Amino acid sequence: PDIEGKTVTLESLRGKLVYIDVWATWCGPCRGELPHLEKLEESYAGKDIHFVSISCDQNKAAWEKMVREKNMKGIQLYGGSKMQFMDDYLINGIPRFILLDREGRIVKADAPRPSNSDTPRRLALQAMPVSDLLIVKHHIHNFPSRHYAAMRDGGFSVMKRICGVTSQSCISP
Repeated sequence: PDIEGKTVTLESLRGKLVYIDVWATWCGPCRGELPHLEKLEESYAGKDIHFVSISCDQNKAAWEKMVREKNMKGIQLYGGSKMQFMDDYLINGIPRFILLDREGRIVKADAPRPSNSDTPRRLALQAMPVSDLLIVKHHIHNFPSRHYAAMRDGGFSVMKRICGVTSQSCISP
């Protein structure tokens, strides 16, 4: 259940990307990612993505206190220190970020952290509708190699400029 006691299932998250943060209140690097995660959540508010934080804290009261005091956004779940999720996803260290597609399939089992400057671009690329990806693929095939390199390195904004991809459903901030 989430911080309010509501049950959250993978099925209830289908239809949107899911960016999962596995963390704990006692973990310094996890806490260091929180301001970056909050900024990312604000940038993508109302877009096609769920931000899910799963605590592996042993002390549930410490987790509840921190979530409430810091007014943490996104979907806040308590998994406990012996949760099966950690074994299922082969998590042996935290923080760990995982990206799931709209169908709940793993896109990246060790996704980039929110503090990584490349994370927004990667999320935007994952969120592009298939029709836009096909347009991009067509343009990549028909453009000189210098344009492909610019698209590969520059992210979605370059795709918009070079290819004319203008999807309103993209989650780029």
